[in-house]
Amino acid sequence: MTRTVFVYKTVFVTNAVRLMEHRLKEILMAVTAAAAATEVQPYRWRWVALFVILAAEVMDLLDALVTTIAAPTIRQELGGSESLVQWLSAGYTLAMAVGLITGGRLGDLYGRKRMFLIGASGFTLASLLCGLAVSPEMLIASRVLQGLFGAVLIPQGLGLIKEMFPPQELGKAFGLFGPVMAIGSVGGPVLAGWLVDADLFGTGWRMIFLINLPLGLAAVLAAARFLPEFRLSNATRLDLPGVALVSAAAFLLIFPLIQGREEGWPAWTFVSMAAAVVVFALFGRYESRRARSGRDPLVTPSLFRKRAFTGGLLAGLSFFAGLTGFGLVFSLYTQMGLGFTPLEAGLAALPQALGGVVGFGVAMAGLQERLGRGLMQIGTVVMAAGAAVLALTIHLTSLDVTTWQLAPGLALVGIGMGMTMAPFFDIVLAGVEPHESGSASGTLTGVQQLGGAFGTAVLGTLFFNLLASEWGFGSSMQVTVWVEVGLLALTFALSYLLPRHARPQQH
Repeated sequence: MTRTVFVYKTVFVTNAVRLMEHRLKEILMAVTAAAAATEVQPYRWRWVALFVILAAEVMDLLDALVTTIAAPTIRQELGGSESLVQWLSAGYTLAMAVGLITGGRLGDLYGRKRMFLIGASGFTLASLLCGLAVSPEMLIASRVLQGLFGAVLIPQGLGLIKEMFPPQELGKAFGLFGPVMAIGSVGGPVLAGWLVDADLFGTGWRMIFLINLPLGLAAVLAAARFLPEFRLSNATRLDLPGVALVSAAAFLLIFPLIQGREEGWPAWTFVSMAAAVVVFALFGRYESRRARSGRDPLVTPSLFRKRAFTGGLLAGLSFFAGLTGFGLVFSLYTQMGLGFTPLEAGLAALPQALGGVVGFGVAMAGLQERLGRGLMQIGTVVMAAGAAVLALTIHLTSLDVTTWQLAPGLALVGIGMGMTMAPFFDIVLAGVEPHESGSASGTLTGVQQLGGAFGTAVLGTLFFNLLASEWGFGSSMQVTVWVEVGLLALTFALSYLLPRHARPQQH
């Protein structure tokens, strides 16, 4: 059984449905693995425990979405440079990317219930620190803590579900994730915008974090009462040096990409990015040596000798970088360029979120099995067409564009996003051996998060640089959209490295 098929969280407002789809795909993979397992005695409070897990999922999902909508207001009230807007998202996703690689192993080693309680408590405390932040630095550090504790929290939920429910009930249990994630992904941006505009009790943007306090406290108390304790007797050990190396490499890459523009691109930024390549190489060499010595590696080295898997990593990096960066820049464009309020910006993003639901539904109606990799390719073409329509709309209307005029292009982007995401993880994992799927799925999840941080850094920096060069909001947004189209073209080309179809599910 795949132990590390975990859910990511995710990331920005207009990427809301992407987060839902990622979770749903890994949930489906978990169902397949669990169905082949031996039947266990059902846990008495399993349905109550399921709702506790769902509450934690929603809390984490919302926090992955809210800062993109609130970022302009946060910067206006708290101060800080333009890079604050990027770090609010990149800090969270970068911490999540690193933490998710080992989050599931912590539950295997020390108990899923214990780690769920630690993750939920830490996430709630970090939310309080975000709400009380008195400086940009404190807020960014608190967001990093949120990402780290979220990476501890989320993997335990799916692991507990697979332990609590017998195979014949797993479909129903995981089936509840669909509507809950859909409601959260569609309603999250609107809720974030409303909370900022409503200024409840004079808290303003702080309420998007403080709302987690009652939710988190309730989740902790309910988890302590209703979650069972499980741990694996044969759990793999932690690879702390590997975690340190990959964390350092990711930071050396992302930090100069975000800070370099404001510093005037001094020599240290290029040295740092070059050093990131060296540290990634050292990480690969260390993992190979660790595997040869019989110890448990963070990432199975043999995966990188498989064309399908490495192609999937590159395709995922390109896809998620473009999607996440586009989401950030679109929110900035609507609020800073068009003068939308946070609530109006959240409503403007709805066509893409709803389109994602439609695209995912179309894929699950049978096209995923019939078309396989072809569905991904059709999805990227539909996304690119939607982005082109959006760029043309902005070009023709300048800053007089309305929400209704933006809707067709965004809806097409969302539909294509759903069609691309639906088969992605299953198809990439079809290129690895069954015993490698745990490490492979964890690595894919981490790369998705790293891609989000990379997209935030690159496209956010590009957008701000164009504004500083007096391109104007409309022109800057158009350039960003065409870069997104280029990344989609790269994803399309890389998809030919993937297997044609996912591995058939066994019943």
